[in-house]
Amino acid sequence: QVQLVESGGGLVQAGESLRLACVASGRTLSVYAMGWLRQAPGKERELVAAISGRSGDIFYSDSVKGRFTISRDNANTVALQMNSLKPEDTAVYYCAANWVYSVDPTAYAYWGRGTQVTVSS
Repeated sequence: QVQLVESGGGLVQAGESLRLACVASGRTLSVYAMGWLRQAPGKERELVAAISGRSGDIFYSDSVKGRFTISRDNANTVALQMNSLKPEDTAVYYCAANWVYSVDPTAYAYWGRGTQVTVSS
């Protein structure tokens, strides 16, 4: 199984930025479709961004469009740049991978353990 590890979470004020990174252990992430998902207390897991493995398709949820950017930094690292953060962005953020690009959170086969993002008002 592919191993994914997220990093970069933290506590910031509204309007500030964070950059999350997802690093694979023993895998090349460029062959996978990648997604960033988040889950806040009492809410279902939400797909906020996704990028395909070869076609270049990119997805953003309406709530983060224009503020977040998903990118492939290198062969085994995928990043999520989060700008203009809002308190509603507070959640645990997960990196996920799959052989098939999808905007369905349940479609992703491999998951990291998550990194906490907290945005204060």
